[in-house]
Amino acid sequence: MPEETRKPHTKAGAAEPCSVAGGQTGGDLLCSLCGCPLEKGAGFTGSGKQYCCEGCYLGDKKYHYLKAELDNAYLAFAEALAKAVDIREHETGLHSKRVACHTMVLAKHFTDEKEKLRQIYWGSLLHDIGKIGISDKILLKKGSLTKKEWAEMEGHPERGFSILSTIPFMRSAADIVLSHEEHYDGSGYPNNLKGDDIPLGARIFSIIDTLDAMISDRSYRRGVSFDDSKNEIIQMGGSQFDPEVVEIFILEEVVLREMTDSKCGIVSLDFLHTHKTLEEDKCSMKSKTRRL
Repeated sequence: MPEETRKPHTKAGAAEPCSVAGGQTGGDLLCSLCGCPLEKGAGFTGSGKQYCCEGCYLGDKKYHYLKAELDNAYLAFAEALAKAVDIREHETGLHSKRVACHTMVLAKHFTDEKEKLRQIYWGSLLHDIGKIGISDKILLKKGSLTKKEWAEMEGHPERGFSILSTIPFMRSAADIVLSHEEHYDGSGYPNNLKGDDIPLGARIFSIIDTLDAMISDRSYRRGVSFDDSKNEIIQMGGSQFDPEVVEIFILEEVVLREMTDSKCGIVSLDFLHTHKTLEEDKCSMKSKTRRL
């Protein structure tokens, strides 16, 4: 791991700054992390008997600031890949980002863990990344595909998985990409997964992807209404779609209708950013610092 992104050194069993009770030796206060005495007049943070010296505090904040910058880089990288796929498919607007944002409306009903939500977002965003390996003749064909061409097209989840699974921070997202064409009753592809064997993120995303596909205009057809799409999704609950996710889809109908009408993502993506900005950290340091 590069030196600049390594977490500050902590004693065995120690947690984050100010989360472990500090000790006292001969009346001197000790930093909970490095164990060094807090020098008189030096800055420190603490609450009750929990103490952290200024050096450890600033080291921790540097780590979290750099981690936030890394999170931003990951997001920019993923969105650039998705945009490249949309451009190649001649998609109008931000199809991949749009369906990823809409997926979050449902996903937040199933988990509030930021890392799981990030993986679902990335998997939804990059669901079609495997299509970069499909020829333009097939990918951009306006008429019906032949059996051979369909076989080529249906290989895109596995190609996408082979791309993303090599990226350490996207391994769970890769599973969503692999399984986003699976059906709840086992009739999907590529592995005929059934029920809960299909990753939750893929079960959620498949409904949103179908909704977006149905309401969007194509060169060979006009999109259908939200109501028609909704009715068909409800009818496919238990066959193509997870019935529990369909229930949440119905619950969030008003929000999703507004979002699809505007063709944009208006859901908060705060789960993509786990750390405060440097300026926020500076303000936090000012508010918490005391002097011995």
